[in-house]
Amino acid sequence: MHQRQPAPQGDGGLSPPTGVVPFVALLLLQRRPVAGRALLVSGSGCPSHGLCRSNVQEQTRRQVAVLNATAQELFGLYLKCQGEPFSSESDKLCNPAGIFFPAFRVNRTSERKEVMVAMYKLFAFLNASLGNITRDQEELNPVAKELLERLHNTTKTTRGLISNLTCLLCKNYNIFQVDVRYGDSSKGKSAFKKKQQGCQVLRKYVQVIGQAARVLLPHLSPS
Repeated sequence: MHQRQPAPQGDGGLSPPTGVVPFVALLLLQRRPVAGRALLVSGSGCPSHGLCRSNVQEQTRRQVAVLNATAQELFGLYLKCQGEPFSSESDKLCNPAGIFFPAFRVNRTSERKEVMVAMYKLFAFLNASLGNITRDQEELNPVAKELLERLHNTTKTTRGLISNLTCLLCKNYNIFQVDVRYGDSSKGKSAFKKKQQGCQVLRKYVQVIGQAARVLLPHLSPS
């Protein structure tokens, strides 16, 4: 489920509009996006470059590396905490073919700006999805403390990464809005469907994060 908003300003219109997310909202509010909605603020243009940290590129590299290194463990722990039939039939139940996940078509030879925009779309989607998954697990598995801690830590890292990508896109390309499509909310679904949706998203995340790291990190190498 997603909303259509006006086309983005700046140089961010690289795909059909499916929900414009102004960066200022994410930088200043740092709230978890609600799946299917775009955070909107008044005003236009990029915020001051003073919002960027001096080591923003190195910090972004570290955040992507951390997410890549911990994705498989998070997925494995998630499966373990869902119990049967997810533990024994993960290939079938967690097949992500039937869910929306942002297309990631960039590679190492893509333009740096294109890579950055693709990364932003990916991690904005992931941030919203982690919010859904964490909410569902707090309801379904409130005693799974390790899983909940991993989900919260991953969300925290993802938010920091979004903030840094925001800064880099604004500072380097004057892009301050990007079209982002979010997945379906799991609210109102059965416990099984909630578990399955989380399982599918995390399986796809494991598949994509490695590719994302391989593509992004060379673009953040010191010049």
